[in-house]
Order: sequence, then structure tokens, then C-alpha cells
Amino acid sequence: MNTKKLTLLITTIALLLSACSAESAREEVIIATEAMAEEVLVEGETVYEEAVVEAPLPAATMPLPAPGNPPDPAGNTFQDSGVNPYQDTREDNLSTFALDVDTASYTVARRYVNDGNLPPTDAIRVEEFVNYFDMGYANPPDVAFGIYADGAPSPFEYNNTYLLRIGIQGYQVPESERLPSALTFVIDVSGSMDMENRLELVKQSLRLLVERLRYDDTVSIVVYGTEARVVLYPTMGSDTTTILSAINSLRPEGSTNAEAGLLLGYEMAMRGFQAGANNRIILCSDGVANVGRTGPDAILAQVRGYVSEGIYLTTVGFGMGNFNDVLMEQLADDGNGSYAYVDTLDEARTLFVDNLTATLQTIARDARVQVDFNPEVVAYYRLIGYENRAIADQDFRNDRVDAGELGAGHSATAMYAVQFIPNAQGRIATVQLRWEDPQTNEVHEINGNLNTWDLYASFETAPARYQLAVLAAQYAEVLRLSPWAAGTTLDQLYSLAYPLLTTLGEDAEAVEFVNLVYRASRIWR
Repeated sequence: MNTKKLTLLITTIALLLSACSAESAREEVIIATEAMAEEVLVEGETVYEEAVVEAPLPAATMPLPAPGNPPDPAGNTFQDSGVNPYQDTREDNLSTFALDVDTASYTVARRYVNDGNLPPTDAIRVEEFVNYFDMGYANPPDVAFGIYADGAPSPFEYNNTYLLRIGIQGYQVPESERLPSALTFVIDVSGSMDMENRLELVKQSLRLLVERLRYDDTVSIVVYGTEARVVLYPTMGSDTTTILSAINSLRPEGSTNAEAGLLLGYEMAMRGFQAGANNRIILCSDGVANVGRTGPDAILAQVRGYVSEGIYLTTVGFGMGNFNDVLMEQLADDGNGSYAYVDTLDEARTLFVDNLTATLQTIARDARVQVDFNPEVVAYYRLIGYENRAIADQDFRNDRVDAGELGAGHSATAMYAVQFIPNAQGRIATVQLRWEDPQTNEVHEINGNLNTWDLYASFETAPARYQLAVLAAQYAEVLRLSPWAAGTTLDQLYSLAYPLLTTLGEDAEAVEFVNLVYRASRIWR
């Protein structure tokens, strides 16, 4: 067990001991392990996995009061995208959305909770909570993507509501086989980056990435404060001394001209452009923009031509207080990239070391999903999350409509709440995935069916990672005060999450999630 996992386990034990006395300590009840088939769809094929079945702990008995208003870090900018309603399948049986692999909303919320605050409701994007976690989907054999689907009765509602998990898994590319990368770091060195040592965390994060570069990679560095300037022209990845020296030289300076920084960054990216390589800009900033054009649309309008040339933009957020989540997310969306938030060096290691190939190499462009529900089986459905990723149903095959990008090994999951027609059996839905290959520009489409016999009899007998997806989604729903989670308390969530420590105890992120639910429940009180 590594240090991070051991630390999280110790933290969990300490939290549990502090939460209950010896007289009231919970007794864990574990049902004997039994083999159980998890049926999933992989391009029409069925794959079976084993899962552990266990009984949940008794639900917490103390009701939680309405949330208060603890002081939050000042000046942060978020945007409320609303909450999806239920749809009558007889009126609209199609649900269409762009895939999203961003995780920033979860790590931003984690930062709030670890600092002793509940996150603002408009900071919560449900899909980014679910997509933060490893869903355990099998690597698709000899194909670009696999489609996976399962479901079980909702543990939160008792009106015949089921929760469906629909997953997309991209194929894993061994690091030795990833394409060369031409990277341009665009780094915010304005005065706001001096707060909380934000710039120092940026520098530590980039040092981790530099350690993983290959000789055929290249790195450029552009910084911006009041003005933008080049710190490092394209340099081979083998020259780590020169690259690290440039990173170590960075100091806070001036105002925040994000427009000038990105414009110069794209110019440098074109200067170092390599055909057939991963050409990517990595923007590291707190999202503040107070000089020049300051909105995402205005900024991207200056560089849209570069985006169409195949230069992808990854945005990485740092800091809390005067943090602009809206700018960082929309820049990544418009720049054909992804958005992550780094609150600790461990998170930087996850992004730039553990998931390096997924971070750098795009395997699908404009990826979108359409779920076709069967009106003879499903009465109502609701997509949980993806509110700002909606695509008009008729535009599913309109390849001029921008959608999402997926990196090598990335997975994306969507959760649906559905209500079935009583006693109906058969096909629940057909899941269709469409994307463009960034290397060949060919458009591909695959599909698979989810049927009533693919569902589990209960939440407790469903696989642990399905349970994790459900609980992560409901945690987000509670935090954003969704009307569909009005009857759920964080104590109830914790009682359902605690047994995951038995089945997913070696997954540091899952253990941390259980701890976060506990901490949030204490703050809520």
C-alpha cells in the first residue's frame, strides 16, 4: 500500500472513531462473497466481470438541518446551468449530449470541503463528479471505444425509479506508443498568482510533467502578466536542464492579460507545430483576466484559426479566491480540450504523471452520445448532469456542431434516472456514440442496447463501481440543492458510501470520496 492510500485509510479510521463512541459503534455486516455477472455492452458484445456483494450499514438516524451560509472564498466566478427535468418518452425519446471528461468541478468542491466550506451550488457539475472516478470499464479490444451500460433500483426513491449508468471507454495507448508531443505552456504569472503560492504549485506541477517527457517531445513556454512574452522557444524534451531552468525562473508580475498570453501561446504552438504529433497548449491560471479582452468568446475569437489547425487546449486551474471557473471551462470547451483543477501536488501527479497519455493524446474529436429510449418500456427519463453539454437531437449527425474530445484511455459516464412502464420487458434504450478520428478525420459510429434483463435486482447487489457512480452523482445533486435530491441527506449518503471501504479500499480516490461525504455532512450541520 502506497503512502497516499495509507494516509487516506488512517484518516478514514480517525474520522470514524471520532464520529461514534464505543457504545454506539456500528457493527459491519458483510455477506459472503459470491460471484455475480456484471453484464455490459462492448460494441454489441457482452463482457462479464465479478463483483463483491455486501450489506450497507444502517442509515444515519439524525436528520440534517437546512444548509447554512458559511463564509466562502471571495470573488470566485461560477455559472449555474440549471437542472435537467424528467422527459416524457412518448413526447421525446432521444437524449443527446457532448461527451465530457472534465473533472474540475469535483476537485473545486473538494477544495471547498477540505477548507471547511460547502461549495456554491453553481460550482457543481454532476458529470464531472462521476467522471473523476475510475469506473472499472474493460479496455475495448481492438476497437477505439466500448459502450457499457447497467442499472439498478434507486436507493433514494421508492417509486420504481431506476438509475442507469452508461459508460464510454476509450482504448488505452501505452506510453511507449503515444505520439510525440509539441507542448506550449502558457502560464499566468500575474500578481493574483502570488496568492496561496499558486505559481509555486504550477511550477511544481510542470516539473512533474517534464520528468516524463521523451526525447522527441518539445516544450515552449509563454508567460503573461500585463504583457505576454516568450520564456522558452521550442526545446527538445531531452534538454530537461534548459526546460526546468525556464520553469524555475518564473516570478509573479503585473496584471492579467490572458488574451495576449493565449495569442502568443498559439503563435508559439504554430512555430513548433509537428504534423502527426500531439500539438497542445497547456494553460495554467486562476482564470482571472482583467486586461485586454476578458471573456472566453472574445479571447477564442482571436485564435480560432489555430484551433482548427489541430492545436488542442488543456486548461488547468489553480487557487481559490478570485478564481474564474467559467473562463477556464469555456476556454477548454472552445479550444477542443479538457479542464482540470489542481488543488494539491497529488492531483498534479494524477494529471501529469498517472494520466499523462490521456492528458496529451486525443483519440476522439467532437464525440457525442445519443440515447434512444424505448417508449414501450420507459415512461420517463432524466439525464443527471451534462446540462451545459446538450446537443439538439437533430444535430447528432451534424458534424459541424462542436462536441467533446476524449484522450487515450479516457472514460466518460452518464447517469440517467428512469421510470418504467409497469411490467414492461425488453429493450430499454439504444446507446449511440459518434466521433471523428483526429488522425484520419474519418467519422465513426457504434451502438449497443441496454435491456431490462441487464439490470441488477437492487442497489446493494450491483457492482461497487456502479454504486460509486450513483453516490458520486447524488452527492453532487445534494450539494447543488437539486430538487430531485431534496429527500436525500449527506448522512444517508455516508451510510451508503461507507461499505465501499471494504470493496474499494485499495482505491485512494474512492476512500477519499467517503471521507469527503463525511466531512461535508459535518459542515452541513
